[in-house]
Amino acid sequence: MITITMPALSPTMEEGKLAKWLVKEGDTVSAGDIIAEIETDKATMEYESIDDGTVGKLLVSEGQEAIKINAPIAVLLEEGEDKAALASFKTPEAPPAPAAGGDTAKPDKRAAPAPVAAAEKPSVQGTKSGARIVASPLARRLAAQNGLDLARIAGSGPHGRIIKRDLDGAQPMAAAAPAGAKTAAKPAANELALFAEGSYEVVAHTPMRKTIARRLTESKSTIPHFYLTVECDLDGLLEMRQTLNARAPKDEGAYKLSVNDFIIRASALALKRVPEAHASWTDAGLLRHKHADIGVAVSIEGGLITPIIRHADAMGLAEISNAMRDLAERARVRKLKPSEYEGGTFSISNLGMFGIREFSAVINPPHSMILAVGAGEQRPVVRNGALAIATQMSCTLSCDHRVVDGVLGAQFLNVFKGFIENPLTMLL
Repeated sequence: MITITMPALSPTMEEGKLAKWLVKEGDTVSAGDIIAEIETDKATMEYESIDDGTVGKLLVSEGQEAIKINAPIAVLLEEGEDKAALASFKTPEAPPAPAAGGDTAKPDKRAAPAPVAAAEKPSVQGTKSGARIVASPLARRLAAQNGLDLARIAGSGPHGRIIKRDLDGAQPMAAAAPAGAKTAAKPAANELALFAEGSYEVVAHTPMRKTIARRLTESKSTIPHFYLTVECDLDGLLEMRQTLNARAPKDEGAYKLSVNDFIIRASALALKRVPEAHASWTDAGLLRHKHADIGVAVSIEGGLITPIIRHADAMGLAEISNAMRDLAERARVRKLKPSEYEGGTFSISNLGMFGIREFSAVINPPHSMILAVGAGEQRPVVRNGALAIATQMSCTLSCDHRVVDGVLGAQFLNVFKGFIENPLTMLL
């Protein structure tokens, strides 16, 4: 028998929802067949089988939430086995998932084999690429007996195969709650005492909201934030945008530039111009980034997600515009792949379309800066000693003081402001 477990489909995922089964008990499946849709904290993703067999038992029902990583969700019968083999099957406990933000030296997020009876064969599924853990039968058996997580062990055998000697010194996994167990927290009694009974309803936290709460709490408690604000004149940019959109082709290569597209382009170029600010903090040393991968916050139902424009410094305005439109559309229906929203080197949060004049954003680790963009609005300004009217936009940069000092942050903002106020320089 092959035990199929809940995969870790993203680094921030601690539990998932079985949104939909695409197979039923008795169906024959082959490696590569899509067997289920899994809803993570950020997206709904298709889950492929990496084994051949017959679906013997579905252990969780459609719509079940809070399924822990590595918890068994189904059993496949191998060739020569029938349903009678299920009589001896015992649902194993799920090994604990790696803690979010844990060991960055081993980014492998594969699900680990649960400790199972000798008659069962764990199927280790759940890397982003769908690869399996390669290990010898003896290593698998010893790992199961000793509670070792094969996903955290480097193999020294042929093609990275894990063999017996690789288990020496490996630490056993901590005990985990039984599969399917829910730990829904209730508001503390002293909190409820502040409100009259019947004056509220308790709305359970979604996986996305819990992830947002955890990551932003981590950010504010570990990253020393400071903030810098500049006012950018937009009149030249708005005029150029209107001209470029009027000249856009109507068929192939069509585009419709937004102010946000210019902001993405200006941010990417400013990161290239001020490379000392284009870095991330790690205890081992600063990571100096070679490419500007710009994350742009997109509001979706229940929270937000930050799709990444990869290598934005090498893209033109039209390419950025079309890429951002595609990512935003797929983000809102939760169809992004993890590679499209994980990582990045810099973030932008734009609330200008809601009339927000100015705000400060929370840094999104592992980034060291995030740019909060306010509304473009006509304001009185003094030019050459005379009062005038100009369209201005307030931009506030949140900086990680471990990486970016005040002068360095100011240099970045000045370069950014120069691109925004002289948009022709973005085309050079």
